[in-house]
Amino acid sequence: MIRHEIDFLVVGSGIAGLSFALRVASKGKVAVITKKKDSESNTNYAQGGIASVIKSEDSFEKHINDTLQAGRGLCHDDVVRVIVEHGPDAIRKLIDLGVAFSHTGDRSSLENLDAGQEGGHSAKRVVHAADYTGREVETRLLAAIKASPNITLYEDHLAVELIVDSAAGKTNCYGCHVFDAISGEIKAFAARVTLLATGGLGQVYVHTTNPSIATGDGVAMAYRAGASIANMEFMQFHPTALYHPEGDYFLISEAVRGEGARLKLKSGETFMENYHEQKDLAPRDVVAKAIDRELKLSGDPCVYLDLTPIKSDYIMRRFPNIYNRLLGLGIDITRDPIPVVPAAHYMCGGIRTDVRGKTDIGRLYAVGETACTGMHGANRLASNSLLEAVVVAEFAAESALDTFDSTISLGIPKLLEKYMEDSGNSVGEHEEVLISHSKSELRRHMWHYVGVVRSNERLNRAWKRLEILTEETEDFHHRYPPSFGAIELRNLVTAAQLIVRSAMLRKESRGLHYNVDYPETDDINWRYDTILRKDD
Repeated sequence: MIRHEIDFLVVGSGIAGLSFALRVASKGKVAVITKKKDSESNTNYAQGGIASVIKSEDSFEKHINDTLQAGRGLCHDDVVRVIVEHGPDAIRKLIDLGVAFSHTGDRSSLENLDAGQEGGHSAKRVVHAADYTGREVETRLLAAIKASPNITLYEDHLAVELIVDSAAGKTNCYGCHVFDAISGEIKAFAARVTLLATGGLGQVYVHTTNPSIATGDGVAMAYRAGASIANMEFMQFHPTALYHPEGDYFLISEAVRGEGARLKLKSGETFMENYHEQKDLAPRDVVAKAIDRELKLSGDPCVYLDLTPIKSDYIMRRFPNIYNRLLGLGIDITRDPIPVVPAAHYMCGGIRTDVRGKTDIGRLYAVGETACTGMHGANRLASNSLLEAVVVAEFAAESALDTFDSTISLGIPKLLEKYMEDSGNSVGEHEEVLISHSKSELRRHMWHYVGVVRSNERLNRAWKRLEILTEETEDFHHRYPPSFGAIELRNLVTAAQLIVRSAMLRKESRGLHYNVDYPETDDINWRYDTILRKDD
C-alpha cells in the first residue's frame, strides 16, 4: 500500500477545505484530496452570495434575529452570534485574497459592496459577485492553494474510511484511507490533523441542485468511525430549481425573488401571500412547502417564477449566469416565466462539532455543509452557509495550529494495515449495473418517502427498503475490491439511513422537517438536537 505521511489532511476542495488549508500551510505539509477536479464542489455552484452585515442601516442583532427566526428554535445562539459578528472580517479577508465582489464604489470600503436581499432577511446583506459568487471565491482560493509550496492537491482521490485508534477510552484520528480513481489503488494518508470538508449529500435525492459528487462521504465516514451526527432530518429543499428536461435542475437563486420576481401558478395567479406575510421572500422551508402543496392541489408538474417586474437590462447585468444558461434552453427570463420545482439543496445537519469545527474524535475536524455547528438549526437562512464555512474554517485552523504537535508518531502498525484484502474478484459490467440500479432505487425512495412532506407510513417504508439496500451494499463492499461507484453508493446508503432515523425520532414538525402525523411544533418535548451515534 502506498503511504503518505503529512501534517494536515484536508478532505474536500470547497470554500471550507481550501480556507483551512491556506491557513495551516504555514505550519506544515498539507494534502488536499478531492474526488473529481479541483473546482467541483457545492461552493462552485453557489449563486447567491455570503450573508454579512456591511451596511450602516443593518446590524448584527438584525442578522442574528433573522437567523434564529429561520432556525425555528434549534439554532445555538452563541454559535450564531460569534459567526455573524465575524462576517465583515471574513469578507475583508476574501477581498484581500482577490475575490471581486460586485460593488458600487471603492471595494476597500464594505459600505460600497453591492448587497442583495434574500428570503428570511430583514435587510440587504448578501454580498455577491453577480450571480456566480461561489465560482469567483473558489477560483481565488484555488489560485492561492496552487501557489503554496506546502500544499499538494490530489485530484480523482476519494476518501474511503477514516483511520482511527482508541486508547484509554479516547478515539483519535490519524488520517484516512483513500481510493485513487486513476490507478485503482487504496492509499494511506497518515496525518496528524484531519479535516472533513466533503460538502453535502443532495445525491441522496433524485431531484437536487447539488453536483454529482455530493454523496455524503464525510458524514458517512465519520459516523462509521464513531463520531456524533446531528439533525439529519433537516434537509433544505430549495424552492426554485429549474424544471426542464434539459436543465438538470439548475438552481434559480433566491436573490431573483429578492429583486422582485414573483412565484405564480400556471393560471398566472400569485399564491405566496396565502402562506406568509413576507410572501415570496418567506424563509425557504415555508416557500418549499407552499409550492409542494400547490402542486398537489393542481396536479401540475411545476410553478412559475415571473421576472417581468424587474427591468430587462438589470436582469442581464445582475443575473448573467442564469440569463445565459436559460437562454440556451430557449427561455428568455426577461419575458418568459421560469418553470420551477423544489429540489434537495442543503443539509442543515451533519457531523456534530463546536464552533471551532472540533468533533468528538480527537484530531478530527469538520467544517462546512458536512458539519453541524448549530448555526442553521431546523432551517438555514439563505446565504449563511458560505459565511459559516469561511468563519468556522478560520476558527478550526486556529485551533489546529494551537494544538499541533509535529512529534505525534504516525507509525502505529495497525493504522497502516491494508484497508481491505482483495477477494480476487473483479467488478464486472453486471456488478456495475447493480450499483447504478441500487443508487437509482435509493434516490427514488428518498424523494417519494422522505421529501418535503413526510408521514410515519412513508418513513417506515423508506426504512424497510433501506435495510435491504444496506445489506446488499455491505455484502458488495466486502466481496469486491473498491470502485468509485461502490464507495459512493455505500456512503449514500449510510447518509440516507441517518436522515430517515432522525426523521423517525422527531415526533413533531419543525422547520425543514414536516410530518403530517405530527403537524405541530412541540417546544416542550422536542426543542433539542437529534443526535445519532453508531454504538447507540
